[in-house]
Amino acid sequence: MKKFNKKSFGMVAASVALTAVSLSGGSAFAAAHVAKRASASGVYTQPLVIAASVAGTFQPNFSPFQSTANSGTQGLIYQPLFYFDNISGHTFPLLGLHYAWSNGNKTLTVDLRKNVKWTDGKPFTSADVVFTYNLLKKYPALDANGVWTQLSSVTAHGLYQVVFEFKAVNVPYLTYVLSPVIVPQHIWAKLGDPTKATVSHPIGVGPYELNTFSPQVYTLKANPNYYMGEPRVRLLQFPSYTGNDSADLALAKGQIDWAGIFIPSIDKVYASKSPNNKYWFPPVGITTLYPNLKNPLLGNVAVRKAISLAVNRQIIYKEGEYGYEPPANPTGLIMPNNMSWMDPSLAKTNFSYNPAAAVKILENAGFKKNAQGIFQSPSGKPLSFTIQVVSGWTDWDMDCQLIANELKQIGIKVQVNEEQFGTYFANLTAHKFQLAISWVNTGPTPYYMFQQMLAPKGGWNLEQWSNATTTNALNAFAKTTVLAQQKKNMYVLEQAMVNQLPTIPLVYGANWYEYNTAHVTGWPTAQNPYVNPAPYAAPANAIVLMHLHAAN
Repeated sequence: MKKFNKKSFGMVAASVALTAVSLSGGSAFAAAHVAKRASASGVYTQPLVIAASVAGTFQPNFSPFQSTANSGTQGLIYQPLFYFDNISGHTFPLLGLHYAWSNGNKTLTVDLRKNVKWTDGKPFTSADVVFTYNLLKKYPALDANGVWTQLSSVTAHGLYQVVFEFKAVNVPYLTYVLSPVIVPQHIWAKLGDPTKATVSHPIGVGPYELNTFSPQVYTLKANPNYYMGEPRVRLLQFPSYTGNDSADLALAKGQIDWAGIFIPSIDKVYASKSPNNKYWFPPVGITTLYPNLKNPLLGNVAVRKAISLAVNRQIIYKEGEYGYEPPANPTGLIMPNNMSWMDPSLAKTNFSYNPAAAVKILENAGFKKNAQGIFQSPSGKPLSFTIQVVSGWTDWDMDCQLIANELKQIGIKVQVNEEQFGTYFANLTAHKFQLAISWVNTGPTPYYMFQQMLAPKGGWNLEQWSNATTTNALNAFAKTTVLAQQKKNMYVLEQAMVNQLPTIPLVYGANWYEYNTAHVTGWPTAQNPYVNPAPYAAPANAIVLMHLHAAN
């Protein structure tokens, strides 16, 4: 089973296409919800118990620049300028209020909030923002999203405005640029290399601050001076769990209010135990079969189409993915999140399971079965491949076995190679594989996924796709802020996914999210998906908490 969120690898920010001069929908949405929250009652003073992950005992590490930092460090204590949500598509202004493009979309100007204080009482200003970005430049290991590959300078204009100069036009990259958390200059200027700094008493600007700490449990308390108002949930408690079983048991008993952990048979072992035990597993990614297109057989689109037709995604969904992650869309879009980006001509396109059609495609392409019943090319090369997967990721391991069995039935031989994660990751990034099952990197719009997966130098172009038509569409998208033009570019990419299958989407990848309504309400739901609901998604976690209030 999944022990952690596989989508956590790769870049942590995401791409979004927005108008050049405002935060239109996102800003209005966030402002309306803040106003609603501020005028409502419903303070909850008991600890809200959170299990964002199963990580064993805790270390006193609250550095936002270290991957081992405790849950809540990012989002609840430290915050970025803006947050671009990958489920709702909303943009949330946090430390930043507005941004605007100028200079032919090469200059990005951000107006900051003026009523923000660090939890030690010092004011937040543009100097903190410029200092933080200079840290990323001085210590490149911190720059996970490569903002300085795109920027030429970051400068302060007065106390509450920051100007970002881009080396070249790249409109979607604004989300990478605006997503790093900001740290206080008066604290971090004394700490040296941030990757080595010990931060046991964090000073942030978020809705919570550290209250108590022990290796078994730590608590965060509401920040009474938070710039959006003091959260109505006054206390958060993070207990340690040594394994999924103990966390699952605590969840079923109602001892955890908010969790982001995998539970097999969730209706039976969790939801049925109480009417207050709720869950929602929204799609945030896609589990995809990557063919190495440098392989002359897999580089043949007929072979890829045959493989796709021979894979029964419904069986993968029900058996391999426990009924949690349904079949993906052929366009590569994550539905319903990306509905507004769908090419109307492809709206009714879905994957079908049709082994007979798969056989016919191969025969029409000149493939014939040998004495062993395996299709071989006109030059005599058999359709025999290996597929790489991580050993111990039991859902994906099962998926691969199902795929191998289904392809065998039509005359394609597949051997499943289960590797340790380090070996698997190294092989994929070095393109040392034939077939591999893996994730895609996604964001609030599909551009980021396609750019990573289809651009010649994309960060997750494992299959080594290179096509002038899709490259031109990606480049055109990145240079404009006109939504209608961006959609036309997106349709080109969707058509390529459907007709050329550079990768073979299988099923959606879900976010794990369980919540209890006995004590507090206001949670994100499938009916009200206002933000990514997983407690490990930052700073979405802060936005969720600012919506919560006592149930009675």
